Amino acid sequence: MAVKIRLSRHGSKKKPVYRIVVANSESPRDGRFIEQVGLYDPTKKPTLITIKAEKLKAWLKKGARPTQTVAQLIRKAETAGTTP
Repeated sequence: MAVKIRLSRHGSKKKPVYRIVVANSESPRDGRFIEQVGLYDPTKKPTLITIKAEKLKAWLKKGARPTQTVAQLIRKAETAGTTP
């Protein structure tokens, strides 16, 4: 079982809000997940990225792999200093 840190789409039509979740790689995109570790809202100006740093670090230590998009969001949040 591979564990991934990826985006799960929520919100209404044309107004997406994404949850950053830890999920089994075989689960559907918006389906079952293990834990929510953040939120990404691309519709707000400036873009809202919130990440629970302690939970994220714990999952990375356990071997969870972020997707390419989530890795970019993590880097962006770190440089902006929005990670608590």
